Amino acid sequence: MSGREAGHQPAAAAADTLEVVPGKQRENLEGWVPELANPEELRAALEQAFDYRGDVLITRKDGSQVEGYIFDRRSGHSLQDSFVRVLPKSGGGKVSVNYAEIAGLAFSGRDMAAGKSWETWVRQYWEKRTAGEHISLHPEELE
Repeated sequence: MSGREAGHQPAAAAADTLEVVPGKQRENLEGWVPELANPEELRAALEQAFDYRGDVLITRKDGSQVEGYIFDRRSGHSLQDSFVRVLPKSGGGKVSVNYAEIAGLAFSGRDMAAGKSWETWVRQYWEKRTAGEHISLHPEELE
């Protein structure tokens, strides 16, 4: 039985269909301070913090704080076996924070992936192209 007989689209048609699928809708988490009443809420908030493309302020149970970008997390069987890794806003080396040490979490920085930047870029691209401008899709040179 061929792919068409099985109800599958040819690869080219499937690719065209994928191009019109809307992007993932993002929640506006900027400024959010989640409730961390139990381990499930803490884990869920840290998963959202990992997907967030802005800074997060973590307050430890000892009162110390670290603010920065969460670039990694390891979820173990318990809170003691789980941790997030942060690139601090203030600079310096990477910081690991154990889930069991976390008392509070705040989405403190602007989410750099929020908004419609892709849609804006595409609209501007087509406007320039329609106006006859030469448009390069190659990245700019880094210094």
